[in-house]
Amino acid sequence: MYKFGLIGYPLSHSMSKVIQEAAFKSLGLEGTYEIMETEQEDLVSRIKYLRSNGFNGFNVTIPLKVPVTLFLSGVDNIANITGSANTIKIMPDSSLMGYNTDVYGFVEAIPEEFRKEIEGSEAAILGNGGAARAVAVGLSILKAAKINIYARNIINASEMAEGLRRNFSNIKIDCLQIESLKNLSNCKILVNTTPIGMRNKAMGISPVDENVIKTMNKNSVVYDIVYNPLKTELIKLAKKHGIKTIYGLDMLIYQGAKAFEIWTGKKPDTLRMKIAALEEMADI
Repeated sequence: MYKFGLIGYPLSHSMSKVIQEAAFKSLGLEGTYEIMETEQEDLVSRIKYLRSNGFNGFNVTIPLKVPVTLFLSGVDNIANITGSANTIKIMPDSSLMGYNTDVYGFVEAIPEEFRKEIEGSEAAILGNGGAARAVAVGLSILKAAKINIYARNIINASEMAEGLRRNFSNIKIDCLQIESLKNLSNCKILVNTTPIGMRNKAMGISPVDENVIKTMNKNSVVYDIVYNPLKTELIKLAKKHGIKTIYGLDMLIYQGAKAFEIWTGKKPDTLRMKIAALEEMADI
């Protein structure tokens, strides 16, 4: 009997329980997945709870992906590069091993043909949290030539950029105030990693003004990692102006499936996971 969960805040929008329960069913495994809202000041007590209550592992989301690394005994290479972890495995001795499956999920959700187009191109990221770090590493692995990070907190964004430069010295990385974003005509892919547009957070709002979206080339892509609602305001604006889109749900499914594999050693059925999420969201 496996016991997993999710920590972070807020979590009322989360589909992680739905997709992980579908993962259990797809493999005929017994297990539970709990949603545990956890604010940053409660992280220490939450980790004590997870260690002492028979959990085998847990996922981590906003705003804990970076702070949780302080409690880890070891990390995989991607978590080391990003400086953030979204998947934790609790070892038999209660030590915590950290992994970053967001990078895998982010890349896997991009159609194969478009991945090739990212090579040598310019990309833009909105935000500078743990998810932004994962996206930046994913774009670097796909060999983007330049990454512009648009954030409100330039100090934090600069620290993130410095870490990326150490690992990907051939990529030009700039940090800019998000208010300065006026033109995306040179941008091949725009990725929103902020919670703006999320259900119960800022639904119906786009993190980028429509006039800025209109400057994008028609063969570029808007990728919103917010998955609930499926069609965020940003995705709607991109579609309105004929720009290709990638929904955040696919990233969620692929990163979740990779986490499940880390915990159990077994690969779940990603299609069944996605169908379960879509059915759940259709009822909201």
